[in-house]
Amino acid sequence: MKKTVTKLADGRALVYYDSRDDVVRDAPDRRPLDPISTTSEIRHDALLGDAVAIASHRQGRTYHPPADQCPLCPSRDGMLSEIPDAHYDVAVFENRFPSLAGDAGRCEVVCFTSDHDASFADLTGEQAALVLAAWTDRTAELAELPEVEQVFAFENRGAEIGVTLGHPHGQIYAYPFVTPRSALMLRAAAEHRATTGRNLFDDVVEREIAAGDRVVLAGEHWVAFVPYAAHWPYEVHLYPRRRVADLRELGEEARTEFPQMYLELLRRFDRIFGEGEPLTPYIAAWHQAPFRAAGRADFALHLELFTIRRTSGKLKFLAGSESGMSVFINDVPPEAAAERLREVASK
Repeated sequence: MKKTVTKLADGRALVYYDSRDDVVRDAPDRRPLDPISTTSEIRHDALLGDAVAIASHRQGRTYHPPADQCPLCPSRDGMLSEIPDAHYDVAVFENRFPSLAGDAGRCEVVCFTSDHDASFADLTGEQAALVLAAWTDRTAELAELPEVEQVFAFENRGAEIGVTLGHPHGQIYAYPFVTPRSALMLRAAAEHRATTGRNLFDDVVEREIAAGDRVVLAGEHWVAFVPYAAHWPYEVHLYPRRRVADLRELGEEARTEFPQMYLELLRRFDRIFGEGEPLTPYIAAWHQAPFRAAGRADFALHLELFTIRRTSGKLKFLAGSESGMSVFINDVPPEAAAERLREVASK
């Protein structure tokens, strides 16, 4: 992998990740951009003990542009985008409309490919491995920022999820605090350790492997399963068999096997609802240990992949119980979801 660091016209960082070492990335950003102005603010909720990012400047962000004006495509044919070069493998840049900025954190955009009409599932194994390398490098670099407590890499796909740019891309949020979801996992892991003397994540993975009926894919270095208490109609958790805290600690064998496992999962997601259906909307979320939190050593890196579509043409809405009280009601039994995901294996 070759990494090239440069700047956009308004001073934001842009990083190219290339498979070939002989690629030169020296195209300048020729756009007359105004300096970035953000209003990101973190407010503490005294009742719930969590945090909310207030970012009013995001109201003006790019919203469903036509394909020939996509800001994530390469700059070519007279169109100037966030990527000055005429082609790229993987590109990462600071978001011009960040939810988090300055002391309130940092947001980056990860462009998986220059092909506007592709999806992550269309990538080759080599391309997916390069994205993994980029996620890992960004985690390592952002971990060095004193204000960053946790790095969250994720992908939203589909208009139903709320995606406003159709180009295949994900994001990275570098939070200045430990997120509520991670804090809950750390607390559960600490209680499990105190009660049993064992690691909670290890026990969960071992239980799923032993039960078998919710396992979707099992490789030598990764295992994917629908969790026992899945929140979403189709939800899969992907764990490395050797527990690590974050992407930086993955071994080479796990890195090598990851692309085939993950691409297979994504392709199965697109087959869940049958031929002729639109691509399955999903969220893919990397859960990494906070950098300085107590209990970090007991945390397990894993990826959670889920869709809000519950059946053909119908979505799972977060209504009264879910939104009002955070109690999920799942219409699809996890065992049935796992069986369906096993049925739709790639040919």
